[in-house]
Amino acid sequence: MDQKTDRGSLKGPSPFISDFDLYLFGEGNHLRIYEKLGAHPTERDGVQGVHFAVWAPNAESVSVIGSFNGWDPDSHPMVPLGNSGVWAVFIPGIGEGELYKFHIRSKVNGFVRIKTDPYGFLFEERPKTASIVHSLSRYEWHDDDWMKARKETDILTRPMAVYEVHLGSWLRREDGGFLTYRELAERLIPYVKEMGFTHLEILPVTEHPLDESWGYQTTGYFGPTSRYGTPEDFMAFIDRAHQEGIGVILDWVPGHFPRDDYALRYFDGTALYEHEDPRKGEHKEWGTLIFNYGRHEVRNFLLSSAYFWLDKYHIDGLRVDAVASMLYLDYGKKEGEWLPNVYGGRENLEAISFLKKFNEITHLYFPGVVTIAEESTAWPGVSRPTYLGGLGFTMKWNMGWMHDTLEYFSKDPVHRKFHHSNLTFSLLYAFSENFVLPFSHDEVVHGKKSLLEKMPGDRWQKFANLRALIGFMYGHPGKKLLFMGGEFGQSWEWDSQSQLQWELLEDPAHRGIRQYVKDLNALYRTSPALYEVDFESSGFEWIDFSNAEESVIAFIRQPRNRRNFLLLAFNFTPVPRHGYLLGVPEGGFYREVLNSDSEIYGGSNMGNLGGVEAFPNSIHNQPFSISVTLPPLSVLVFKKDK
Repeated sequence: MDQKTDRGSLKGPSPFISDFDLYLFGEGNHLRIYEKLGAHPTERDGVQGVHFAVWAPNAESVSVIGSFNGWDPDSHPMVPLGNSGVWAVFIPGIGEGELYKFHIRSKVNGFVRIKTDPYGFLFEERPKTASIVHSLSRYEWHDDDWMKARKETDILTRPMAVYEVHLGSWLRREDGGFLTYRELAERLIPYVKEMGFTHLEILPVTEHPLDESWGYQTTGYFGPTSRYGTPEDFMAFIDRAHQEGIGVILDWVPGHFPRDDYALRYFDGTALYEHEDPRKGEHKEWGTLIFNYGRHEVRNFLLSSAYFWLDKYHIDGLRVDAVASMLYLDYGKKEGEWLPNVYGGRENLEAISFLKKFNEITHLYFPGVVTIAEESTAWPGVSRPTYLGGLGFTMKWNMGWMHDTLEYFSKDPVHRKFHHSNLTFSLLYAFSENFVLPFSHDEVVHGKKSLLEKMPGDRWQKFANLRALIGFMYGHPGKKLLFMGGEFGQSWEWDSQSQLQWELLEDPAHRGIRQYVKDLNALYRTSPALYEVDFESSGFEWIDFSNAEESVIAFIRQPRNRRNFLLLAFNFTPVPRHGYLLGVPEGGFYREVLNSDSEIYGGSNMGNLGGVEAFPNSIHNQPFSISVTLPPLSVLVFKKDK
């Protein structure tokens, strides 16, 4: 099928897409397929134009419609490339900035589908849905030092304090509009650096139609949302973060996609990206569709999306959303609403294989990049290498610790003695995975209240409890994650349609919380005892875990060389404890390096006058003791002077 040159042409196989490209795509192994499918400005026979390609194996005909041809489906028909299911056309005389979609007539039922480009790099701002021809080759990066150092860094032994952010509601313009990526680079990144966080985790910026989905219902797996600017603007944002020493983790959603008719759903008139059978292809509770992980081209689509963000945007980590929904065929479903696997079980074997492949590829081609699973069940080996039978993630969110801890802190202190195990149980499994401790966006929406308002007691006690809660997270083994607003005690639960309550910082109590988090980050980043051995029991030692009656716990965190250990003591009641004995392994002076009850944080300023001297007295299986004052609802951190 030859097309006239002025309408577009392809004679036989596309010179832009080789037979080898199609072979790799067909077997699911073309990691850079985004360089072949989609829209790419290029030159052919000395003529500038755009090469378009799309996978639609069940189409009778496909054409490119757009701003350059009056959206006429007869102007630029595409040519099938053998039996690959890929259609392609070169259209001369057009270039970047053109709007386009694919007009697809299905050979199965004759339905016409008008679809946005699954591999599009840029899209119109919602509610419009067209793809935009765009090249990603023009941005000049300035993060060579960061990228080189990242390859040589073992993040498991480094500090990792993550600030989780929704870009559209962190801060807004005076008129209520969004800040751009470049404006956020000037405002957000210096703030994160000042606060001492090591990483930003961004709720999905992959293009999505509905603001209220926060990005978790993705329609553009290869394009940053145009709400905040262009791809180059987003690159500049990441580049600035790297230059300031901050890593960027992107939330990525391969577990499901929305039913919007202009996107992936029923793409060529058939269930192409999803399963035909709703018992395998739907999340009814979310109103979304499940990818067909057993189809090579679909796996390739997702794997290349992950590769794309790491390759083109220098992303430092991918946090995979809703992993449990991928692992289990019966997730969120009742009896009769799901189909078992070939062995009769409820495990999604194709999804498991996909996740393993995703992690193997990421760690092979991008050393130093982290993959993090939001996985809420007891699936074994989520953060163990695939060659040891695991899924291969670098880390896993510790949802059990988060739920137990928030439940404990929600109790009135007078009742906490009956829930002491909520604090101590996590240490029974703390080293079974490489855990991140998350106080995320999910815990401060949908009527769950903000972290501050979850805390019991009067206003003073709420703030003291919040300081104790955050201090417990920083002391407990595992990397740290705090959602925006938590660092200054946001009082409202998160609303994605407005900015954070920055006006609260006029209140000394809220300023005190922010100063406390800043000082916690500084202590954390300069204390190997708190991060170097997060995932082995040798980095942790209980001192006092059985005092449920007084709701006191104490433990030691220590680095690999066991020198410069820290002693952390927690009093989770509003009753001061004077002359409280704690066992310590060595004699000497124990300096109080952090006290959450300090007046600079809004506390009562009760403490130990800078520190205490140890004396020979065996307690808590230790040869020495210190006698301390534990302030009300407090965290104390002691370090022995050399």
